[in-house]
Amino acid sequence: MDDLERELRELSTWLETPEPPDVTARVRARLAAEPPSAPARPRWWRRRWRYAVAAALAALLVALLPPGRAALADAVAGLLRFAGITISTSSAPVLPTGTPSPLPAQRPAGLDEAQRAVRFPIRVPAKLGPPERVLVADPDGTGGHRVATLLYRGGELRLDAFDGRLNPVFFKEAGAVGAEWTQVGGRQAIWVGGPHPVSYVDRAGTVRQESARLAAATLIWEEAGVTYRLEGRLTMAEAVEIAASLR
Repeated sequence: MDDLERELRELSTWLETPEPPDVTARVRARLAAEPPSAPARPRWWRRRWRYAVAAALAALLVALLPPGRAALADAVAGLLRFAGITISTSSAPVLPTGTPSPLPAQRPAGLDEAQRAVRFPIRVPAKLGPPERVLVADPDGTGGHRVATLLYRGGELRLDAFDGRLNPVFFKEAGAVGAEWTQVGGRQAIWVGGPHPVSYVDRAGTVRQESARLAAATLIWEEAGVTYRLEGRLTMAEAVEIAASLR
């Protein structure tokens, strides 16, 4: 229960749900309409009635509002979904650490060619400059690729970008490493500060276990409908600085 409470509190910092209707006036009118001859209720009974109403309203909101229902279900399951990436906050077995298979139909491309291959703008971090290599992966039936990857430092530092409307794309088992909230340019971001297994989820929603590998520290954020994950031997401050320099 302590883990569940912690996860629900973390979710409350970013979960956006519509404002519930104000029922204060109706409740007061109902109470005022109660017959004056009705016997006074004991104080303990009134407290219990208020708790029951509050619990019923909370359950109703969770049931009726899809974001609240999904967030609560994910928290109970030990999952955290953000910007097209699913993170498990529970302990998990370590996935293979050997050389993974590439993402589906992954191929190298020049930066200009990669821009034509995807349907979102490819932005380059000014802090890193032009990438050493560029990859595109997971094309659809019309040839539009889902992922663009910029590689630096011999491939040890990578920036993945993908259409944020496609969800989920990557799957992480954070385990004991955990995930921490931060910000990039005033927007919510997630920092996973240590090595963690990562797999790719293809267009059919299948986890590609053959691509599983042990990833380095990773920063995840979303901007203008595009989701980014920056992975490498970086501190959180360094990663946030690179992320904020996208141009």
